[in-house]
Parts: sequence; structure tokens; C-alpha cells
Amino acid sequence: METLYRLNPILEALRAQPRQVVKIFILKQTPNRRLKQLFRLAREKDVPVSLVPRAKLDRLYPHHQGAIAWLSPLPYAELDDLLDSSDYPFFLALDNIEDPQNLGAILRSADGGGVEAVIIPARHTVGLTGSVASVSAGAWASVPLCRVKNLARTLAGLKEKGVWIIGAEARAEKLWYEFDYTQPVVIVLGSEGQGLRPVVRQQCDELLSLPLGGQVSSLNVAATAAVFIYEVVRQREMERGAGRRITRVLNKNQSESVTNNKNKVNIKGKESERKRTNYESHSREDKASFPRRKDE
Repeated sequence: METLYRLNPILEALRAQPRQVVKIFILKQTPNRRLKQLFRLAREKDVPVSLVPRAKLDRLYPHHQGAIAWLSPLPYAELDDLLDSSDYPFFLALDNIEDPQNLGAILRSADGGGVEAVIIPARHTVGLTGSVASVSAGAWASVPLCRVKNLARTLAGLKEKGVWIIGAEARAEKLWYEFDYTQPVVIVLGSEGQGLRPVVRQQCDELLSLPLGGQVSSLNVAATAAVFIYEVVRQREMERGAGRRITRVLNKNQSESVTNNKNKVNIKGKESERKRTNYESHSREDKASFPRRKDE
């Protein structure tokens, strides 16, 4: 049984996963508008609610915000199911991340950046706890979390299916943006103290780093994750934008009258669109592997 003690995560749990909420305790005789909103939402979702005095809430958890929720454990997602439903996999893999604050912050960035799943090993990594849920600001309920027995073996299997494995490594020579993230990709992040374990590092197709210009030797892993996530977002949005611009030009029958310079952009856009179509042409039954194109 997990415990949520902050209002935002409790509200998000009711909205996204009401069946996982076992019971909610709310401070009685309070004029707090948000607590009243929580009470109405819980009743709307048919979740049991108890109005209790402050002394009981304090005994359950002393640092509450006027409400406490009990949750049943969330089921972990199946990685194979997520692969089958994705045209361009965009996953994170976390190697030995033991701090719940970091996992919660990573889930929050993952939700904002459209990450389709976060993969964690079954051992030596924090799971889905109340602290993780609180820090993630509700993202724990929307980002699938996959738990695997052997992370290195899982990454090897993803490679065989055509997914690129990109490791974040502080000492790597290549920078974080020197890769084509429009391809199926898993970004692997290690713990702040030890980084990627050798057995996991060996499975990476590329190792990329973030430059540091100050006195610190490394960034917080959650901050590193956010930078990598939004580089993927940037590149994929740029490719989608190029495809839309080319479509507008072709629809207006202007392809023959544009300048030579624009023709070059047109050609590049068509190639980009053709590469994306190659992925989409695979049916769900054919997705045993994703076509891997060379990094340009």
C-alpha cells in the first residue's frame, strides 16, 4: 500500500487512476477550497472518503497538506506491448537510480516530453513509491513504468529489434545533440555516483555527454534526462515541421516555380518524409524489428 500526502498527486491519482485509490482521509471542518474540490472529485469517482480530525491525519503522516490517500500498487507495464503499439519508440532506461526524488523528476520530464515508457531494473533501483508520486506531480500515473530482470539483456534485445541505444556518459567525446533522434531510440541514464555500469555501457550504440563549463563535475541525473528528452523533442518536431511545409508547397503546385535554394529544401524534406514512411509501412504484425538507418 502506497501513501500520498500532497494534494496535487492525490488529485492527479483520482483523475488518472481512480481505481488504484483505496481510500482518502480529508481534514474535516476546513474552509480550504482545494480540499473541498478533492472531496467532490473523490465522491464523483466513487472513492471512499473519511473526514477526520487533524490529530488522526498527523498520526497517519505528519507532513500532510490536509489530505492523505492510500493507493494499491500500480501494475508495471509490459515492454513488448509498448513496442508493438509504437511507430517510433522513445524510451528511457534508468540504471541504478535509487533516489525517489530523481525518479519522480525524471517521470515529470518524461511526461512533458512524450516519452513512451521508462525502463528500470528489478533490483538496485527505486520503484513507484509515495515520494516518487509526489515529486512527479502526477506523471507517475501517465508514463508507463517497465520493470525488467536484466537491464543489459533487455537493451540487447531492443538493439536486435532495431532500436538505437544511446547512453548518457559524462566522459564521452560526442555531445548530446550529435545523433539523429528521429529514429527509434532508448536513452540510458546511470546513477550520479557511478554512472552507467560497464555491462550496460557495452550495450550502447553511442555514448554522448553534456559539456560542463563550471566547477561541478556532473549534473543531476534528472537534469541530464530533461536535456536529452527535449533534444529528441526538438529534432522530431523539426522533422515533422519540414514534412508539413513540403506538403503545403506541393499542394499549391509551386514546386516547379520555387528558387533553386528552395528546391534543395524540398528535396531534403521529401527524403525525410520518405524515411518516416518506411517506418509507418510496417504493420503491427511485422514489427518484430524496426528498420535501423545509419546515423547521418
